[in-house]
Amino acid sequence: MTVPMARREGDRRPRRPAGRRVADGLLAVLAPVAACAVALGVLTTWVTSGAAGSPARIAVTDGRVFLPYGDVRDTAAFFRITNSGGADDRLLKVTSTAGGGAATLSRHRMSGGRAAYAQPVDSVRVPAGGGLAMSPYGLDVTLWAQPGWRTGDLVPFTLHFEHGGRIEVPAVVVRPGEHA
Repeated sequence: MTVPMARREGDRRPRRPAGRRVADGLLAVLAPVAACAVALGVLTTWVTSGAAGSPARIAVTDGRVFLPYGDVRDTAAFFRITNSGGADDRLLKVTSTAGGGAATLSRHRMSGGRAAYAQPVDSVRVPAGGGLAMSPYGLDVTLWAQPGWRTGDLVPFTLHFEHGGRIEVPAVVVRPGEHA
């Protein structure tokens, strides 16, 4: 004689009805499926909003270059760079046909005795959805001024980005402390 499974000796598990086993199985499957559906919905929203995988979108504004005092030819140029894209970019170099010598990306540094110097920089990160503002107290472009520059003149610059390519922008000549 055969004994049903639930009645064998040593088997202390209560017997579940068939409907309960099916419900437990469906719950086990439903949890990961629901998690995948939520993740897919979030990713779809991210993609349709334009944030997913969009390239860097670089804009350069507010270019200004300082008019040096006296016989000094060293000067600095400043720009506001924004990246409205979904990927970071890098400013690799800045060139100008109007400056004597090479334009160099640099950071303003202070040394002892109130002296300042320019520390060369290889490249600068422009974060996605952000930007950077060059200033006399941080990042700038050092170059030699042409002898004939006057306040209000426009000096052409080309900013070279890793992904954004070349962007040509003028910078207005201003006296230090004045705004363009």
